[in-house]
Amino acid sequence: MFYGQPEGTGYEVLDPRFEPCLIGHARVERLWTGTRWAEGPAWFAAGRYLIWSDIPNNRMMRFDEANGNVGEFRKPSNNSNGNTVDRQGRLVSCEHGARRVTRTEHDGSITVLADKYDGKRLNSPNDVVVKSDGSIWFTDPPYGILFDYEGNLSVMEQDGAHVYRIDGTTGALTRVATDFEKPNGLAFSPDEKYLYIADTGVTHKLGGPKHIRRFDVSADGTKLGKNHIFADCTVGLFDGFRIDSDGRIWTSAGDGVHCYDADGTLIGKILIPELVSNVSFGGPKLNRLFICGTTSLYSCYLAINGNKTY
Repeated sequence: MFYGQPEGTGYEVLDPRFEPCLIGHARVERLWTGTRWAEGPAWFAAGRYLIWSDIPNNRMMRFDEANGNVGEFRKPSNNSNGNTVDRQGRLVSCEHGARRVTRTEHDGSITVLADKYDGKRLNSPNDVVVKSDGSIWFTDPPYGILFDYEGNLSVMEQDGAHVYRIDGTTGALTRVATDFEKPNGLAFSPDEKYLYIADTGVTHKLGGPKHIRRFDVSADGTKLGKNHIFADCTVGLFDGFRIDSDGRIWTSAGDGVHCYDADGTLIGKILIPELVSNVSFGGPKLNRLFICGTTSLYSCYLAINGNKTY
């Protein structure tokens, strides 16, 4: 089932549960084009703007919802990838080029939150989320050091690609998952009982993973426990994703955005005419989904709302 949209975009309903998520007359909009690989959208409610990364062009972009203007937010950006906003409204970024996670303070200065583990440089932090206790969780695959296009060709110093937690009080860095091929996007469930993490290991291993795993979060909120494969990608790869207030996952894929119910059922798609890397809920009511395609920024209004706690 398709709804009329601009060329190459649309909605596909695979399960009746997807229909209540949609507004029948709301179109997918292309807001801007001009990136080489758009990634890491993050919504800043106070300023009504969206920040996202253009990794190969070594810059961050800024979309102003009030007037529709787009301009460069930061250049160079150390080949920034994933971005998020912490509980104090500050930008937290993963930087491929500098192999670190940083926070942009309110005065514009930059604080390094993590760049080494056990005395060795991180690979190339990829995506990041902030938990309600202020802790910062991020993935660290080597995509930014494999070649010069999205970072700097470098030697891998860590013994693998892992998932990390930065304590919100002490700043201590710990590993929370060590059995991934290429950990990528991640997001907490609305109640923070679960952490979802994508693995895109198939990019460099024949028959490798292209799925999202769901982990139990410990009662004290500091560790990960039992896990299982939540969903396998049916077109392309899962990269970045976000979760709405009812627990549905809205994830990037090869043909657009795939929406999964909390039980793991693929219920619908937002079709985009290029590879999608990541998404973010925004707008004053968190009912606008911003979508980073390869070269362009898209958005659509939905009948549901993003999760306010990620």
